[in-house]
Amino acid sequence: MVVEGWLARAAAKHPGRVAVATPSGSATYAELHADARAGAHELEARGARAGTRVAIALPAGLDMARALHAAMLIGAIAVPVDPRLSTAEREAIAARCELALEEPLACAGADAPAAPQRHDLDAVAAIIHTSGTTAAPRPVELTFGNFLWSALGSAVALGGDVEERWLCAMPLSHVGGLSILLRSAIYATTAILHERFETERVIASLQGDGVTLVSLVATTLARLLDAGLERPPALRVALTGGGPVAPDLMRRARAAGVPVRLTYGLTESCSQATTAPLAETDAPDDAAGPPLFCTAVAIAPDGEILLRGPTVARGAAGEDGWLHTGDLGELDQRGRLRVLARKSETIVSGGENVAPAEVEAVLEEHPDVVEAAVLGREDAQWGEAVVAVIVHRPGRAPEQAELLEHCRARLAPYKVPKEFTRTEDPLPRTASGKLQRRSVLR
Repeated sequence: MVVEGWLARAAAKHPGRVAVATPSGSATYAELHADARAGAHELEARGARAGTRVAIALPAGLDMARALHAAMLIGAIAVPVDPRLSTAEREAIAARCELALEEPLACAGADAPAAPQRHDLDAVAAIIHTSGTTAAPRPVELTFGNFLWSALGSAVALGGDVEERWLCAMPLSHVGGLSILLRSAIYATTAILHERFETERVIASLQGDGVTLVSLVATTLARLLDAGLERPPALRVALTGGGPVAPDLMRRARAAGVPVRLTYGLTESCSQATTAPLAETDAPDDAAGPPLFCTAVAIAPDGEILLRGPTVARGAAGEDGWLHTGDLGELDQRGRLRVLARKSETIVSGGENVAPAEVEAVLEEHPDVVEAAVLGREDAQWGEAVVAVIVHRPGRAPEQAELLEHCRARLAPYKVPKEFTRTEDPLPRTASGKLQRRSVLR
């Protein structure tokens, strides 16, 4: 099915409405559309066509929005790259793309691109890289249809407001952040983009920028409350997910007048899969709500959460037609999902997925480290803190500062362990040599 291009439609119907607002400036839909059209010509001149993978290594902001929409106007596949990644990590993603953008598009000389400004809902719109449980970043292909159905399902749960101003202070390389920008174009509403999460700047925006909706994780919600956030005047909902959220934190938020709602989702489900609706006044503090209207949720016999529907990335479902999430959960009598734990060993620290094997491989590159085990430890601030146990060579125990420097040169900041335990004793392993992480810190 082919539909009218989201940005073109928004610009035609609401040309003067602010599309994207940032601390350094804003653009109306007419302005963003004109810039994206010029950017599309620039991409075409550089060889981009429908289906071309375009790596976009730009921080969240107007330049990123222009490049993203420029790619989508010609049917190219946007591949957002987190600027926080190390050079090696960024290069590995860019190597799988035909074109890489590390500087803003010029966006000059705006004429309509040669390609029709329409979206084929079956075509891939973006590729999001998620580490999951393996060492290498794993690409997830999300179609225009995935994003459209996700936007519609979210609107049913949270309500539609023509004056919506959705604050995004998370990377646009994550599906949660990217979805905010694309949903806003679909709704023809305003996305407020911050390059990174800065507590005081977010509070100022919540208090003074007319923010009606914000997406958070437990860590960022706690930071806002610690800094004194109370009763944001225009806020309808603070959507919180991306990992475990303690019921005490939910109750604390509500006591401060922050209308928080739990949500559950993952990259393969194009962000939200379940969300506590605004109309549900008695939503439990530990339930992430019922599924979006277009999504089906089931619990496997072993307790794993299964998802099915038009938001699920193509190729992500198993042979049984369900997306196996790797998370454990249960449904209450009203069909609300409660997430209990993870089957996988992925660490979720501050809403970011960390693959233990990737960090272990980096640690074992250190000349004094024989082997390493990386685990998530319960932490009040991060949800889970990344910690490491290293087995060092006899008499050659590296200092923590040295290990930190070694990791920071090779890993994104959120992947760097916050604590190191050093030992000369070998790590527990199975008979086949597989590391038994769960036994390491016992």
